[in-house]
Amino acid sequence: MPEMTKAKDDRDTLFRRQKLLADFGDFALQSDDLTTVLTEACRLIAEALSVRRAKVLEIDEGGQSLFVRVGVGWSPDIVGSMHIPMGKNSSESFAIKVGKPVISRNIHEETRFGVPDFMKEEGVVALANVPIFLPGKRAYGLLQVDHTEPRDFDEADTEFLRTYAAILGPVIDRVFKLDDLRESEQRFRLTVETATDYAIFTTDRENRITDWLPGAAAVFGWDAEEAVGKDASILYTPEDREAGVPEDELETARKTGSAPDVREHLRKDGSRVFIEGVVRPLYDGKASPQGFLKIGQDASERRESDRCLRDSEERYRSLASLVPALLWQADATATGFALSPSWLDYTGQSSAETQAGGWLAAVHPDDRSTTEGLFAKAYSAGEAFVHQHRIRSKNGDYRWFLIRHLPWRDDQGRIVRWFGAATDIHELHELQERQAIMVAELQHRTRNLIGVVRSIANQTMARTGPTEAFRRQFNDRLGALSRIQGLLSRADQEPITFGALVDVELEAVGAAEDPRVTLKGPSVRIRPAIVQTLALAIHELAANARNHGALSSGGGTLDVTWQLRGDGGERRLVIEWREDDLARGEEARALADGGYGQQLIERALPHTLGAETRFDLASDRLRCTIDLPLDWPTEPTGQ
Repeated sequence: MPEMTKAKDDRDTLFRRQKLLADFGDFALQSDDLTTVLTEACRLIAEALSVRRAKVLEIDEGGQSLFVRVGVGWSPDIVGSMHIPMGKNSSESFAIKVGKPVISRNIHEETRFGVPDFMKEEGVVALANVPIFLPGKRAYGLLQVDHTEPRDFDEADTEFLRTYAAILGPVIDRVFKLDDLRESEQRFRLTVETATDYAIFTTDRENRITDWLPGAAAVFGWDAEEAVGKDASILYTPEDREAGVPEDELETARKTGSAPDVREHLRKDGSRVFIEGVVRPLYDGKASPQGFLKIGQDASERRESDRCLRDSEERYRSLASLVPALLWQADATATGFALSPSWLDYTGQSSAETQAGGWLAAVHPDDRSTTEGLFAKAYSAGEAFVHQHRIRSKNGDYRWFLIRHLPWRDDQGRIVRWFGAATDIHELHELQERQAIMVAELQHRTRNLIGVVRSIANQTMARTGPTEAFRRQFNDRLGALSRIQGLLSRADQEPITFGALVDVELEAVGAAEDPRVTLKGPSVRIRPAIVQTLALAIHELAANARNHGALSSGGGTLDVTWQLRGDGGERRLVIEWREDDLARGEEARALADGGYGQQLIERALPHTLGAETRFDLASDRLRCTIDLPLDWPTEPTGQ
């Protein structure tokens, strides 16, 4: 009898467990919430094994601990918050590692594993750990059954737990996939509803509109209430409807899986919009399509922009053929470089040969590196430049060209394109070279002429008997004129500064290294047109200082200072010549006797250069101030 009773109990237990598995399967199919499904799984397993506590542990993202995801019989401060470390002495970690149930019948006698403190505090004595795997043998976590008394989980219990965990894996995976699907659908819905640049809608098999998304409303003008239920042919132009275009597109989509829809369509207000789109069939598990998905983008503006660009390029090509220059253009990044037909015709290069910097091959080898650097600097700084270099013709001859390259900016100041032109200046370049030679020759002859004048004057004075003082002063002034011509002859290569002019005159009187002399002032460039008169004035002051003033044997000091004045308007050069501690006597007043030097400073400079001058001479000092404009609206004439 006891054996029959046990057999009956085993059958009843087996039946209850089978019914539990079936009930759980039905419940899992009806619920998409993972927490609800796992909580019910814990409740059923606790009921089936006659225990008070059960829980599902989920492996954390980092794989270092187990999170108590759900449970029955446990306090709220454990479920949903407790984390169990996955250490070496963890029975939970060992069960996942070996992939089968791990039983602890009595934790007080357990020597293999440790037990978390919170479980001891809750009175757990026996426990069973059953690993849960998702499809593909991906470990999800554990089903853990806990008992407050020693419990010998027999083979039937263990196999039932294994079966239960094997069912839990696919159930959990199903819920995960449903969550991913819902999230994907939500993302898709948000995407298509916010994609107002795209007209997206669906139709049934008869081409009646079934779904009309916001993008379609924005492009075509009908709202959803107006569009749904209507034939999609209302979007086609009368000529396309007459030609059967809507029907042809659907037939093509049925046969090939898609049909292009690139044409003009109608808006609600009757205006036309150019759509670039596609039609695709929608299947619902059947061989024939149950409807169609239509997606199109409003390409009207871009199409118009493309047309305008083509027209602009055509006008550019026409203009380029009329302009006597070699032209080019490039995009904002200088990656696309297009040269005019005039460049190709002149150099003999093909369009392909000019790409990727190939146009530089037509530039003279001596000019190529400089030219390449200027273009690179222009693109980097966003600045225009003007340059001259030689370009080889298809006959092999090199000619000089003036190069201009500048950026074209939009309303926000951003560079959108670069334009450039090369103008033939070969004849002008040769004329400038010849002119430079002629100027140098003229200046050389001028210096020679001064020498001839000096020689004639010396010979004449030797015969007529002028004073030695006249001879010396005349020679000094001719020498000053000769030095001025020397400065002017180098003006193109070495701009004339006021400091250089003073240095030349002091050197002429032997005072270049004189400790009694102090010079102070900025580097100020002097226009060649005013150099001669100003230099003669400085010569007269220097000669007087040597003969009668600070640089004479009588002693004294000389301070020459100059400065620039004027901000944004007329620039003026203010010069102050100061001689102090002069020897007393009539000779010190030689410059103030109304001679050439004084007249030059007080009369010629104001009349010729527009200067303001002041001359003050006492027995022991001399002050001379010259305030003259550096910029003159027209070149001064005469003295």
